[in-house]
Amino acid sequence: MNFVKTIFTLIIFSSLFFSACKKDELLTDSSAKLDFSVDSILFDTVFTQVGSTTRSFRIYNNHDQPINISKIFLGAGAASQYRINVDGSATTSSNPIIRDVEIMAGDSLFVFVQVTVDPTGSTSPLLIKDSVIFETNGNIQDVKLTAIGQDVYLVKPDRFPTSGFPDYSIIGRAGFDTILPNDKPYVVFGYAVVDSACKLTIQQNTKMYFYNNACLYVYKDGSLVVNGTFGNEPSFQGYRLESAYKDTPAQWRGIWLSALSKNNSIDWAIIKNANIGIQVDTVASLTQPTLKLTNTIIKNMQIAALYGQGARIWSNNCVYANCGLYVTALTLGGNYKFEHCTFANFWSNDDRQTPTIALNNYYVSGSNLLVRPLDSCYFGNCIIYGDITEEIGIDSTTLAGPGFFSYEFENCILKTSRNTTNSSHYTDIIKNSNPQFKDSGVNDYQLKTNTSPAIDAGSTGVIIPIDLKNNIRNGVPDIGAYEFIP
Repeated sequence: MNFVKTIFTLIIFSSLFFSACKKDELLTDSSAKLDFSVDSILFDTVFTQVGSTTRSFRIYNNHDQPINISKIFLGAGAASQYRINVDGSATTSSNPIIRDVEIMAGDSLFVFVQVTVDPTGSTSPLLIKDSVIFETNGNIQDVKLTAIGQDVYLVKPDRFPTSGFPDYSIIGRAGFDTILPNDKPYVVFGYAVVDSACKLTIQQNTKMYFYNNACLYVYKDGSLVVNGTFGNEPSFQGYRLESAYKDTPAQWRGIWLSALSKNNSIDWAIIKNANIGIQVDTVASLTQPTLKLTNTIIKNMQIAALYGQGARIWSNNCVYANCGLYVTALTLGGNYKFEHCTFANFWSNDDRQTPTIALNNYYVSGSNLLVRPLDSCYFGNCIIYGDITEEIGIDSTTLAGPGFFSYEFENCILKTSRNTTNSSHYTDIIKNSNPQFKDSGVNDYQLKTNTSPAIDAGSTGVIIPIDLKNNIRNGVPDIGAYEFIP
């Protein structure tokens, strides 16, 4: 009886031993296939010389034995514009094949893919296709790769100051007016500087994409002129074009019109996803505006869409929207005029406590208080609205005289708890009445229905004949940047 038990035990252990040995043996069946998390990968627009972000997918071995992938390579071989990395091994032009990658039973591996587009000189987008090919026991499988490539003008720093100013390049030379070609997009690294006594003109349909912390900077006595048209607006935004970054703020520094820059004008443009959309510093002229800003959308900024510091700004038909602090901050005094503008803040990235609009006429330096007069700040036929109780911030020093802080709201919709009966500051105000935007969640600030309080509530003394959709304003105009069209 003991002999029978011993034989039976040996048979069981032998079975388990050989079964374990089998599980450790490589699977050599030519019909066995790998599984993949995707069958294809699509890259959004990839700019020449810049390279893409990394995409990844997983290879699965769903068998009960280890499997060896004898070759992993790109279909175009050494000439491919893609690169792959598998388990720490990467393809290169001199070594385009990754060999003998083993995956344990029931395990998986990541494959990382990047693409770089070589300069082509073409102004048209390119379609770049390839495949990651896997050879296992003579069995061929692949994952398809597709990217849209675009040749660009690359603007990179060639000056590296030690004084604390960021690395920069000159995009407009001192004393020479410059018109940027608009046949290809621009990708900007560092600070792109418009030098002194240069007027840089940006034409309709120009697309400018900015890398992390990059900036379009206009030096003193320089000028920036943006000449867009309806439907052909120049755009300024971060260089990440994946859908996840469509409305992501803080992707670049913004446009900076430095102190004593002059005769700047922006017409029909879209500026988005920066820290500050436009920063405008102190004036070069007491009679002409530092900036004329018309028919423009500035949105999704980490700090502010428009930040004025003792500047002169005249603006109409603009939307300033969706910022982490202020939509518009007008500080250190200055002179401002806004007509038919919409200021809206429905920031959802964190808990905003600051108002949509902020007005200020002083700053503190150490123990010194310096007051600068707010000569005039006029809002006519404007909407100032958001999702907190107080959307207007008034910050004036009591040491300033009566002429040091002059502001007026006329025929405006205001979200505020302030007393708006003072006729020296408020005329025909609609207070705390929802303007009924189409969809603030996607930054659509057109009027949704004919019950909006903005309709036919504007002043006829403010004459801006067309709206931000190029519609004609007839009769009594609607308040805000958009005329309601049934």
